[in-house]
Amino acid sequence: MSIPKPPTIYRKDYQPAPFLIETIDLCFRLEKEKTTVSAKTRFFKNPLNKSESDSLILNGEQLVLKSVKVNGKELNSNDYTVTDYDLEIRQTGKRFETEITTIIDPVNNSSLEGLYRSSGNYCTQCEAEGFRRITYSIDRPDVLARYTTRIEGDRESCPVLLSNGNLTDQGELPGGSHYAVWQDPYPKPCYLFALVAGDLVRLEDQFFTRSGKTINLHFYVEERNREKCDHAIRSLKRAMKWDEEVYGLEYDLDCYMIVAVDDFNMGAMENKGLNIFNSKYVLATPETATDQDYQGIEGVIAHEYFHNWTGNRVTCRDWFQLSLKEGLTVFRDQQFSADMHSKPVKRIEDVQVLRNYQFKEDSGPMAHPVRPDSYVEINNFYTATVYNKGAEVIRMMFTLLGYQLFRAGIDLYFKRFDGQAVTCEDFIQSMEAASGRDMKQFRLWYSQAGTPILVVQELFSKSNQTYSLTISQIIPEKNKKKCQPFHIPIRFGLLDAGGNDIQCQGEVDGQQINSHDTFELKKESQTIVFCPIPKKPVLSFLRSFSAPVKVEPFLSRDELGFLMKHDSDSFNRWDSAQRFAESIIMEQINQLATGKPPTVDDRFVNGFRANLSNTILDKSLLALSMRLPAETYLAEQMEVIDPENLHESIRNTRRQLSRELRDELIQVYHENYEKDFQINPLSLGKRSLKNVCLYYLMDPDWFSEEGVELCFKQYNHRSNMTDVLSAFKLIVHANHPDKQHILDDFYSRYRHDPLVVDKWFSVQATSDHPDCLETVKQLTKHQSFSDKNPNRLRSLIGGFCSMNHFCFHAGDGAGYRFLREWILHVDGFNPQIAARLVTPLIGWERYGDSRKRLMRKQLELIIDSDKVSKDVFEIVSKSLQKD
Repeated sequence: MSIPKPPTIYRKDYQPAPFLIETIDLCFRLEKEKTTVSAKTRFFKNPLNKSESDSLILNGEQLVLKSVKVNGKELNSNDYTVTDYDLEIRQTGKRFETEITTIIDPVNNSSLEGLYRSSGNYCTQCEAEGFRRITYSIDRPDVLARYTTRIEGDRESCPVLLSNGNLTDQGELPGGSHYAVWQDPYPKPCYLFALVAGDLVRLEDQFFTRSGKTINLHFYVEERNREKCDHAIRSLKRAMKWDEEVYGLEYDLDCYMIVAVDDFNMGAMENKGLNIFNSKYVLATPETATDQDYQGIEGVIAHEYFHNWTGNRVTCRDWFQLSLKEGLTVFRDQQFSADMHSKPVKRIEDVQVLRNYQFKEDSGPMAHPVRPDSYVEINNFYTATVYNKGAEVIRMMFTLLGYQLFRAGIDLYFKRFDGQAVTCEDFIQSMEAASGRDMKQFRLWYSQAGTPILVVQELFSKSNQTYSLTISQIIPEKNKKKCQPFHIPIRFGLLDAGGNDIQCQGEVDGQQINSHDTFELKKESQTIVFCPIPKKPVLSFLRSFSAPVKVEPFLSRDELGFLMKHDSDSFNRWDSAQRFAESIIMEQINQLATGKPPTVDDRFVNGFRANLSNTILDKSLLALSMRLPAETYLAEQMEVIDPENLHESIRNTRRQLSRELRDELIQVYHENYEKDFQINPLSLGKRSLKNVCLYYLMDPDWFSEEGVELCFKQYNHRSNMTDVLSAFKLIVHANHPDKQHILDDFYSRYRHDPLVVDKWFSVQATSDHPDCLETVKQLTKHQSFSDKNPNRLRSLIGGFCSMNHFCFHAGDGAGYRFLREWILHVDGFNPQIAARLVTPLIGWERYGDSRKRLMRKQLELIIDSDKVSKDVFEIVSKSLQKD
């Protein structure tokens, strides 16, 4: 059965809103079975819109309309038109006031958009277009207004009543109810509106700004989570201090509030003054949260706080400009986390996200520019391209301009646009004005999709003592006709035979350049000639990953091994190890495909051994260097993806390393074992390094007695969740005879903590055992599984389909059928989450013929179902290349 194609929204069609809003006075009456919302709104004609129509069109979905008044007069049904998506009021005038009363059903709102009830508490999520599920209004980001919100609710079930801004009034009402009134002094778009009501405890702290203002910090959580907020509170205070010191930005309200809820589609939301967080990014104790959780909390807390200026005080004109706030704020939270911990480690982690997710997105059917040109459903464009590639674009500006000029550009941006809704172009123009640089070509990063590929050619002349470096950029084939060369900042270094950086002069297009300068590639191809250089240097290329590009392999294995040991750039030391590992894994895939026994290059093993004995390297950096590239990343490097041989090649590499380096691994494990848990860079690094060693010692094809003993001892010691979870995962994934006992023990100990139970589900979903899919199917019937909880869906269904590449892509297609069933099921109540579940299927064309047919068939069944949301429709139709 065919379904109507949802309309496509185009950036080129943007027009200013016909009406703007001065103020919105909201009143929520929270009742047991329903919620009544009254909205009194003052409108006026927008002088920038030339339409002469007096009709007011308001967005609204899943609302029951009770009454409409204009300037105090109640309208009859002849004066307005209501559809499933809007309310049109005819003959309004140039300045007027409406009062609209609607009824909504938060209890049965499983989409988690608009106002919904979770664990007995009321909560909102309005970005991107959730406000239209609360009341009829102009739901677009370029319409800003001042909000006053009154909330009325039962005191026993909802003792806490919160909204944006400052609390101005509260009191008692008849029948055991009470009320609270909140006023937000700053104009904001409706996507930043927030309301929370329920039975929550408040944890308090204070922050003192550099100008002497006292900010009250309030964290609201369920009673059972009272003791789990210390790290989040410390993280917030560090972020506030950092933003003052690095960007000169102070908080602008009297109170900053954070609420943690279990049921949330996203990580967190930056609503003005009242941030709502997925509990995953607030709650932590050493017994329940891993080091990765601690760092995730710190990063997300900072991200949402930084949005107060880069997103709230200056917001987006339209949703095509989403990276204006998200890319910029991701860059800022990356800077913050790097300053709090290890800069090179943070840079590597950020690049891993880019390579594992964004590069895949850039080469697939959902490829789009950082500033998209069109969309069907905006929720589908909260992507790695908008966030992570957007952050890389900001980082390149920072690299090109330097801190002082970049900071001057940021200052000018706020001075020009505070309180406004603007565009990516406005941001770049601020940078140009502050720096005096022409960034016309650089703007292409916002408008052109695809990842540039750099080709490097070296030419050394011993007689002339010249070293020529030619760098060419290739635009992805599907975009070649419309794409122009990018402006790409490239950092590199030249190393002599002793591993020292060579300082020398070069020339490119008649201009002088130093070997340690940042080279700006602006043409399709440019050549730099360095002289005099008596011996051929080793090139350390794209240091610190100075641009979001791919680089065609050009270094020999000897050169990669040399850089692993000697490169002064920490990122490139790690990257050389990754590229070496990638090379030998790809070689093994070819060996297996031709019936040859797979082998591991001794030079790689020796480089590994040398790193293990390096006492100078940052331990976190060393741990990262020892991890093999992700299976999903390696799959993307194959012309035709072969899941079985890829998986076997990775296992074989791990097996070889674990056998040949057993003694060194055991020694390094013991050297980095700490009984006491601490959160600091040194302890984080020690735990990370120790657990990488344990990963090799517990190789499922060959786990040594020492490895098993260490693993069980670490699991039973239970000093912290990082160590417990690492050991637990290794025991389960190794299919050890005591696996079921350990599974039962872990669940029994942590069954009352939802976030730890998520980990229990995830570990089982990511096992490479042949019966993994059957295990996952059984777990969907487990008493602790809930299909309405996004975290639980992500941990089990997402864990298997997105993170378990080998089992999901079993040759019989059972994984594909399983995912299709769950996509359609979840789409019935939460289209946002359902659309994200589609991702593992969209790369179907990269696999062999049999899998290709099986995956395509499931996509066709999805799109041919009688009811499918526009969220899912857009992704599936693009994956099938259907217009």
